[in-house]
Amino acid sequence: MLVGVDFGAPHFDGELEELGLLAETAGLSPMGRITCKRKAPDAALFVGSGKAEEIKLLAQQLGASEILFDQALSPAQQRNLERVLERPVNDRTLLILEIFAQRARSHEGKLQVELARLQYLSTRLVRRWSHLERQTGGQGLRGGPGEKQIELDRRMIADAIKRTKERLVKVKRQRQTQRRQRERRDAYNISLVGYTNAGKSTLFNALVKARAYAADQLFATLDTTTRQLYLAADDGASAEQTELSPAVAAAGRSVSLSDTVGFIRDLPHGLIDAFQATLQEAVDADLLLHVVDAANPNYPEQIAEVQRVLAEIGADGIPQILVFNKLDALDESRRPAVLQDRYELDGFETPRVFASARSGEGLVALRQLLSSRVLSLARQAEAERLDALARDHAVQEGA
Repeated sequence: MLVGVDFGAPHFDGELEELGLLAETAGLSPMGRITCKRKAPDAALFVGSGKAEEIKLLAQQLGASEILFDQALSPAQQRNLERVLERPVNDRTLLILEIFAQRARSHEGKLQVELARLQYLSTRLVRRWSHLERQTGGQGLRGGPGEKQIELDRRMIADAIKRTKERLVKVKRQRQTQRRQRERRDAYNISLVGYTNAGKSTLFNALVKARAYAADQLFATLDTTTRQLYLAADDGASAEQTELSPAVAAAGRSVSLSDTVGFIRDLPHGLIDAFQATLQEAVDADLLLHVVDAANPNYPEQIAEVQRVLAEIGADGIPQILVFNKLDALDESRRPAVLQDRYELDGFETPRVFASARSGEGLVALRQLLSSRVLSLARQAEAERLDALARDHAVQEGA
């Protein structure tokens, strides 16, 4: 059973549609939905005693075996609700963690999910072990009370967190080595970012002819995949531009394209911290392809959420190109008059391309825009290199 509380936030999902999709992705079947309004969460039961009794009666009538809240619950609220509702109670944070645990495939992804899960559980040990007594120390009557089981378990969790962090540090070093190798090759790095289920993996496959897993579901992809994308010099550059020099005609070369994990509203901070190694691909990118689900009426809120996460990981200053995907899913009345324009993003005019990764419409315009962007940056780098050589030559002649 799904429960949502409206505290007056502009992004409140009154239909609990996203929570329902998350539950289905985790393998659950939503049986009922209930929402309420409050000015602030109740300290003990989050929704208040009256609403908690209403939820309990409805859950009994529907035969619901678990209660899912669309907001994060404190350990005390979760424990109190389980006592009143007489059913397991979980929140949005745990649901996302469960999905990540199911979908992680790579060694790095599994480590990151495990770290986030351990950090989440470490705050909820009190309700897991509250029925256990304190262990007895020594033998016979001589021993006094020893450690509680909760204290033993907390120490085990802390040790597991420490070991997992150490293993993640090694993985992060490996990724840094790979990135340094790309930098030595003067590789231009492009990362796909966006809200979950916006079609990033489908677009990634369409651009680089890869076979990365893609599905119409939340968090279909967790592990970062990087492939080479070849941008022909004539994709977006004129003959005069490309004939300047081989170095300047840099659009006729391969660039690194990375598909990263999708973002979602109220993404747990523990996951953002744990997935720092994966999200580092976005931080180190030269250009971000921000993929937007153009068919979703709530895309402005989804764009704002992606921008918030990018700011949190330090990637908000990287240039972006907005790709409004799923053009094929738009009604004729909603289709844009032009497939390429500009969109105001955080006060700046950002290039925007409408495309369909599934049908291929608009992908030529996107490749042309990418080629032009890479060419422009390559020409700038070439000019800076020539200026530096001229300055060095002038210094040598003066000496």
